[in-house]
Amino acid sequence: MRLDRFLANLPCYNRQQVRLMLVQRRVRVDGEVAYEPTTEVREFSRVEVDDQLLQAGRPARYLMLHKPVGCVSATHDPQHRTVLDLLPAELRDGLHIAGRLDFNTTGLMVLTNDGQWSRRLTQPGTKLPKHYLVHTEDDIADHYVAKFREGFYFAFEGLTTQPAQLDILSPRQARLAIVEGRYHQVKRMFGHFDNKVIGLHRESMGAIRLDPCLQPGEFRALTAEEIASV
Repeated sequence: MRLDRFLANLPCYNRQQVRLMLVQRRVRVDGEVAYEPTTEVREFSRVEVDDQLLQAGRPARYLMLHKPVGCVSATHDPQHRTVLDLLPAELRDGLHIAGRLDFNTTGLMVLTNDGQWSRRLTQPGTKLPKHYLVHTEDDIADHYVAKFREGFYFAFEGLTTQPAQLDILSPRQARLAIVEGRYHQVKRMFGHFDNKVIGLHRESMGAIRLDPCLQPGEFRALTAEEIASV
């Protein structure tokens, strides 16, 4: 929300008072003097006028997790262990998953309490590639590459997938880059060729790459550079 709108929505100020406070540089956002009406105020922002605290804000959290096999990409599940169960209790509150993975898919999982940031990371419109290492039951033929680039028609959704890049690494292993996250998308793509995916591992999302030091089930906070890359 714009700063002037945030202030004017409070019962203690009208629009004229807000304009005057900004001109007089009496407003601080996250400790910095804010005088532009268009300054962005988010749920994480600390907003003060003079010595009065109007919004304390809350810390934004951005975590990278190495998801293991047999773990549900959910915040709650009555039967199975979830990815949140791998985190300390004090870190779980308010977190959501930015880009889910199937039960037996491993690799990079990003968790955050910043919805605006996670939408930029996962929405197809941002064109951020997600890289996967794929193992298949049968050989991957050369003609797969053109079909992945062309796209696959998914009748259930009534859509054609966006172009994807497939690099064949060995007869039954490939690296795949996609910009979407449709339901079981990778498995359905290879299913077009009746070739079963028997191993799937997400290596990266945009510029955020799974830390090779993280063992399955381990996590760390994203760096400032990783957060800013989205």
